[in-house]
Amino acid sequence: MIQPKITVIGSINMDLVTRTSIIPKVGETVLGESFHTIPGGKGANQAVAAARLGADVTLIGSVGNDGFGSMLKEHLQKQGINTEYIKTVEGISTGIAAITLSEGDNSIIVVSGANNEVTPALITDYEQVIAKSDLILLQLEIQVKAVIEAVRLAKKHKVPVILNPAPIQKLPRDLLLQVDYLTPNEHEQTMLLSSIDEDELYDMKEKCIVTKGANGVTIYQHQKETTIPSYKVNAIDTTGAGDTFNGALAVSLSKGKTLQEACNFANAAAALSVTKLGAQTGIPTLEEVETFLGDSPQNNI
Repeated sequence: MIQPKITVIGSINMDLVTRTSIIPKVGETVLGESFHTIPGGKGANQAVAAARLGADVTLIGSVGNDGFGSMLKEHLQKQGINTEYIKTVEGISTGIAAITLSEGDNSIIVVSGANNEVTPALITDYEQVIAKSDLILLQLEIQVKAVIEAVRLAKKHKVPVILNPAPIQKLPRDLLLQVDYLTPNEHEQTMLLSSIDEDELYDMKEKCIVTKGANGVTIYQHQKETTIPSYKVNAIDTTGAGDTFNGALAVSLSKGKTLQEACNFANAAAALSVTKLGAQTGIPTLEEVETFLGDSPQNNI
């Protein structure tokens, strides 16, 4: 089968992950249980997910000319991702995310660093990469102006777009109307729809694939709301589950699957991802997801 060509445009970070049984209060010092440096960033996470799940992936992004930057590019290349369009910038550090894990959940502080160098001009330079793609996958850990330019070029070349609106911020109405799919959680959906006129609300809801964690995913088709249930697993680390979902969704839609089929596949991939530590190390392969779906007593579709 021909691999779909997916271009991911987004952030590349090194995740600095601390596991602790006690979340410190302000001014308090506690002893942690473990510490790891793990490749991350929403753009990179989603690119790795799409690559492991069967796509030909190109990542557009930016890293600093430092140790983390070179390590991350080498890691992405080993995942089979085309890194030709990852810019290395001088004088700015590679992005990082400081992640604290406790009681099966996480809190995250992101320092964007070189990710802010993904500019509209950089996106314009890579127009032909976008034009040759089967699908574009975007998030919001880079400049919104760059996201807007990427969507404009994708529409120009009739390439479908998935926008994962995280971390959530106010977005231009025209941008929301141009994307083909939006993948917010419930809080993000509320914020997105608050800026939409009543006469456009129906069309906007039809774009939304609302992720609800353990409660599954809600989609809207032909004025009907459908919830696709999640898979029950033993969660060890939820970091990157949403990114795995988005990468898997992009692959499945690019292969011509229905929205319900794509969401079910993405739910399975996301479920498997939380059973291991790390945003990228937990991402399953296509074979693992297919085996999981075949073995699972829960057949959603």
